[in-house]
Amino acid sequence: MPVNDSPSSISRPKLILACLAGVYFLWCAWDPYQWHLIDGVNLVIHEAGHFVFMPFGEFLMIAGGSLFQVIMPAAFVLYFYSQGNPYSAALVLFWVGESLLNVSVYAADAIKMELPLLGGEGSTHDWNYLLTSMGVLPSTGQIAGMVRVLGTVVIVTALGWAIRESLAAR
Repeated sequence: MPVNDSPSSISRPKLILACLAGVYFLWCAWDPYQWHLIDGVNLVIHEAGHFVFMPFGEFLMIAGGSLFQVIMPAAFVLYFYSQGNPYSAALVLFWVGESLLNVSVYAADAIKMELPLLGGEGSTHDWNYLLTSMGVLPSTGQIAGMVRVLGTVVIVTALGWAIRESLAAR
């Protein structure tokens, strides 16, 4: 029996997946303070970032956690796109947006420092250190808000891109 390989039969699952991912990641944007499944992966990548950036001095080593947790999924977006798979790139772009949301939560905690840190009590709070070093600790709310907006914009962009790629398969 022949398999139906018409483009419309292929784009429907992609469209459904894009919409489901959009709903999930927009929920993440709505309430980034809840723990989301992908946050565990972000945490491991964040911690690895400190080691990756260690040779570049204390400031970049501390910033490296947040930087790496955004750079890593962005590298996968670039990989899929360069391989001619823009739909997969769009789906991974959701992760970039969610990672930015995750960073915004950590940044927002720079003054209160209430989030539990892996190193326990006495650990350096990355964003308190970074914003204090730059002399912008009083602007914590605005900085965290801008990162959250950026993450949300990236998620909305990923949704539009994934839907467009789904429909382009027709």
